[in-house]
Amino acid sequence: MNASTSSFTGFLADHAPSLLPGGRGEGSGLSLPHSTTIVAVTCAGGVVMAGDRRATAGSMIAKRDADKVFRGDEYSVVGIAGAGSIGLEFARLFQVELEHYEKIEGRALSLDGKANRLATIVRSNLALAMQGLVVIPLFAGYDENAGRGRIFSYDPAGGPYEERRFYGIGSGSVFATGSLKKLYREDMPPRDAILACMQALYDAADEDSATGGPDPARDIYPVAVTVTADGFRRLPESETQEFARVVIDSRLRSPDGPTAPLSADT
Repeated sequence: MNASTSSFTGFLADHAPSLLPGGRGEGSGLSLPHSTTIVAVTCAGGVVMAGDRRATAGSMIAKRDADKVFRGDEYSVVGIAGAGSIGLEFARLFQVELEHYEKIEGRALSLDGKANRLATIVRSNLALAMQGLVVIPLFAGYDENAGRGRIFSYDPAGGPYEERRFYGIGSGSVFATGSLKKLYREDMPPRDAILACMQALYDAADEDSATGGPDPARDIYPVAVTVTADGFRRLPESETQEFARVVIDSRLRSPDGPTAPLSADT
């Protein structure tokens, strides 16, 4: 049981492969909770990631306050769409993977290295993905070498693929990214990026039944995270509630949301 490798995933594959996400051979006939929708936006000094709170099992709402956005390490964040329980395993294994590497090597992985390690975990689930238990992560972080935020996407066979400006995953992502196309501005401040993500998630919930919108009656609001040179920060619920209230109030006046300026110069 000598942990000589800096990859905790590789260590598990050698000594306890059954503990890997794809190592137990679950069947595809289960109606497991699924998570959607996650968006990420680059901003001045870093990156913002936000996710709705709804998890569905078929046509039923399985959970109203699911958490789909997780800390990777001090300078990274990962969001999960797809089979909820396996996605949670992905996030936890990825956290341990980064901690294990730092302990063995005495230094943290680069952001590209973190993205590649997550791809290894995604590929380990390929057998279950082909049975219908698909998990797709969205990874983002602050690149200390480049001094900016970066976003990486994946497919069921791995990745990573670097995305520019913004990206979304999950069943509501097509509506969320359509919204961000109109709201995104280069080098927007983090607060503006958070508000844009909240508007995008609201648009996704407006069109996609699997995406949950703000729920003031239950005090349930989207999760939002910033990653900058100061590190990972998950917004407390009081702040996410503040942003959500701004969106809700604006939708009372304009149900379809804010419009982008249109002129011959843009």
